[in-house]
Amino acid sequence: MLSNLAARDVETLIHPYTQLAAFRETGPLVLERGEGVFVFDAEGKPYLEGMAGLWCTSLGYSNRELAEAAYEQMLKLPFQHLFSGRSHDPAIELAEKLKEIAPVPISKVMFTCSGSEANDSQVKLVWYYNNALGRPAKKKIIARRKGYHGVTVATASLTGLPANHADFDLPIANILHTSCPHHYRFANEGESEEEFSSRLATELEEMILSEGPDTVAAFIAEPVMGAGGAITPPEGYFPKIQAVLSKYDVMLIADEVICGFGRLGEMFGSTAVGMVPDTISVAKAITSAYMPLGAVMINEDMYQAMLDESRKIGVFGHGFTYSGHPTACAVALKTLEIYERDGIVSDVRAKTPHFQKRVAALREHPLVGEARGIGLIAGLEIVADKATKRQYEPKEGVAARAIGFAQEEGLILRSLLGDRIAICPPLIITPEEIDMLFDRLERALDRTLDWIVARKLG
Repeated sequence: MLSNLAARDVETLIHPYTQLAAFRETGPLVLERGEGVFVFDAEGKPYLEGMAGLWCTSLGYSNRELAEAAYEQMLKLPFQHLFSGRSHDPAIELAEKLKEIAPVPISKVMFTCSGSEANDSQVKLVWYYNNALGRPAKKKIIARRKGYHGVTVATASLTGLPANHADFDLPIANILHTSCPHHYRFANEGESEEEFSSRLATELEEMILSEGPDTVAAFIAEPVMGAGGAITPPEGYFPKIQAVLSKYDVMLIADEVICGFGRLGEMFGSTAVGMVPDTISVAKAITSAYMPLGAVMINEDMYQAMLDESRKIGVFGHGFTYSGHPTACAVALKTLEIYERDGIVSDVRAKTPHFQKRVAALREHPLVGEARGIGLIAGLEIVADKATKRQYEPKEGVAARAIGFAQEEGLILRSLLGDRIAICPPLIITPEEIDMLFDRLERALDRTLDWIVARKLG
């Protein structure tokens, strides 16, 4: 029997990434408040938020400084757009700060409201850029299977997950997908990580040559693949990929929406995995998710091309009502100040060994085929047979069942395609809370194993 609030939810809301029919029976987990790394439901039960919301609440919940930054800006200038040359201090200062901390030289910053909008803008800018250079055929963008880049028409096309394409009539033209760099699942028998990376680089080169280098404009990648399974790149992957891109004048777009601002123990994930991007998309942790904000960071070559097109057309015809929203920018500035003042990135590096030790220990569990991560992010894969890596039938929903048991244990995680489980806590999590997270996860996995045995799954 659903509570009154849950019943109202079912009759009024569409929930993203939810089995809508089954949801009518189960209803929502209604959360009322948050404090630090914990959220509390309507009955007051606490849950350790092991996904930082949706890979994003890096500073945890109810941070008073961020709330006060929003309040003060709302009293001063709650909204102003950046259209037609208008501006304001928070947007200017934030753009300056992003240029200062970027992992590669950045010329200009364009603000959006989300990671989807940032990556959607990347697609448009790549096309715009090549038109400006007189290369109208150089428009194809290569993404990766299991990559995740958003849910707009263009970014859902970039996303390499079947459910984002099925019956949405996607992907659109000029979007291609190359192999997923998941060594555990896709390497040949006996193939080392370096050998696997070399093979994927060769496959990418063959794709570019098959399509025609004069038609391929860009390659987009997350430093660590998020919604595709919390998959870390194999050894040597990005340097080998980057060599191919450079050979054929193909831009590298870094989707830093999940990894940016400390998640991998560096301010940007690109630095941690050996990426040298041409342009960068950010969102999520830029405000610790307290306000919707994203950004595209572009190099000087792209900016000059935009100038040329603006002179030719008479206007740069792109942007959003809330691009550079002053309140969101003010919260982002305070967030970046806290990262720097409190040494959040170095603190992540200090906690990483303990976090990853607990991740590695999960490999001993009978259900876990792979458990791997970097910084304060990890993914594990549930398998029916560890020796052969055989998976359970998707209809059994084993990872989803494990997530349900975790929730009963007071831990929020996320199940992903292929019986994967993602772990991505707030960056402020303490060593004691890390232990609490993994203790609860281990109990949930034990309960899942008991459930499997009772149902005679195999």
